[in-house]
Amino acid sequence: MTDSTPTAQAAALPPGDLKRHWVLKAIVVLLALLVLWLIVRAFSKPKAKPSVPQAIPVAIAAVTVGSLDVYLDALGTVTPVYTSTIVSRVAGEITEVHFKEGQIVKKNDLLAVIDPRPYEAALVQGQGQLARDQASLKNARIDLGRYQNAYKEHAIPQQQLATQEATVEQDVGTVKLDQGNLDAAQVNVDYTRIRAPIDGRVGLRNIDPGNVVAANGTTGLCVITQLQPITVIFTIAEDEIGEVTAQMATGRSMQVLALDRSKTHQIAVGSLITVDNQVNTTTGTVRARATFPNTKNELFPNQFVNARLLVKTLTDVALVPQGAVQRNNDVAFVYIVQADSTVKTQNIKILATEGETSAVTGVNAGDRLVTDGFDKLQNGSKVSLKPAQPKSAAPAPAADGAVKTPG
Repeated sequence: MTDSTPTAQAAALPPGDLKRHWVLKAIVVLLALLVLWLIVRAFSKPKAKPSVPQAIPVAIAAVTVGSLDVYLDALGTVTPVYTSTIVSRVAGEITEVHFKEGQIVKKNDLLAVIDPRPYEAALVQGQGQLARDQASLKNARIDLGRYQNAYKEHAIPQQQLATQEATVEQDVGTVKLDQGNLDAAQVNVDYTRIRAPIDGRVGLRNIDPGNVVAANGTTGLCVITQLQPITVIFTIAEDEIGEVTAQMATGRSMQVLALDRSKTHQIAVGSLITVDNQVNTTTGTVRARATFPNTKNELFPNQFVNARLLVKTLTDVALVPQGAVQRNNDVAFVYIVQADSTVKTQNIKILATEGETSAVTGVNAGDRLVTDGFDKLQNGSKVSLKPAQPKSAAPAPAADGAVKTPG
C-alpha cells in the first residue's frame, strides 16, 4: 500500500524539486503574513480629523463718515497781471537814473530823466509862435469889426468884408495849429521825465546814465512787473469744463492752491478769476486764470507750480481708505469683515478720490474693511488681524514745512 502524505510525497521527489518545493511554501507563508499585517494596520489606523482652514492675516480699517474736498490738479505758470517794458518816448541823453535794480516802485514814480533842454527850447518856440499868431488874429478881428460897420453904411463893397472874414478864419486856424504844436512840445518835455506806469518790481537796468537812447527803441531801460496781486494760468480738461462753469455760475469763490513741483509744500492760496472762451483743439483743454494776493512774494513770474482747483466738497459721505478698494474689470468692491471673522465682498460706487481716501456708496459707517492681505482672500474666508507694525521715526520737518526724505 502506497504512502500519500505530503512528507512521503516530498521524500519521493528528487532532491532539486524538493528544494524548490520548500522555497515556494516559504514565499506563500510570507505573503500570507504580509496580507494579514496590512489588514490589521488598516483597521487599527486612527481616523484623520477634518482639516480646519487657517485664518488669513489681514489689516483692517473702519468706514467713517465725513467731508471730502474734490480738486482738479493741473500744471500752472505764474503770470503777472501787468508787465511793462520801459522805453523812452523821446530821443536824447540819459542824465539821471532814479531807480535801483530789484526796487519796488509805485505808479508815477520817477525812473529816469532825458536831457530836456532841446525840448524845452522847442516849447519856448511854440509859445512865441502862438503869441504872434494870436496877436494877428486879434488885429484881424478888429479890422473885421470896422469893415462890418463900414459895410452897413455902404462905404465898402461886400467882397472886401468877405475877404476880411476869411482872413479872421485863417488866423483862427493858424492859432489852433500853433496851440497843437505847443501841446506837442509840452508832451515831449514831459516825456523827458520817465515815470513808472504801474506798481511793481523793477528788473535789471539795461541803460546807464550818459547813454543816448532813441525814441521808442527796441531796448528798454528796464522791465517793471506787477507782483501784488499776481495770477496763475493753468489748464482744465474739456470734460471738466461743465462742472467748473456750473460752480462759477453760483457766484461763489472757487479756491485755488499753488503747490511746489513735488506737491508737498503749499506756496499760496488764491481764487479762480475766469475760464477762457475756447477749447484748445490740439490738447482738449481750456485755460483758466486764478489770482493770488502774493503779499509775501511767494510766487515769482514765469514760475511753474502745481495748481489745485477746489471744485466742490462732498459732505456726510462714507469715507474709506483707497487701499481697501479692489477692482474686477469695471466693478469696484471691498471685503467687509463679519462678526464671525469671515469676509464678504460688497460692490461699491466711487464718488470721488482725494489722496488716500475715497468717498463711496454701498457701505455703512463702522463697517470693517480689509486694507491689506488680499493674496489668498475670497468670499467667506476666515481672517485674523495682523499684528501692528512698529512705527518708524518720522523725518524731521524742513524749515518751510515740507517733509525731508532721507537721502
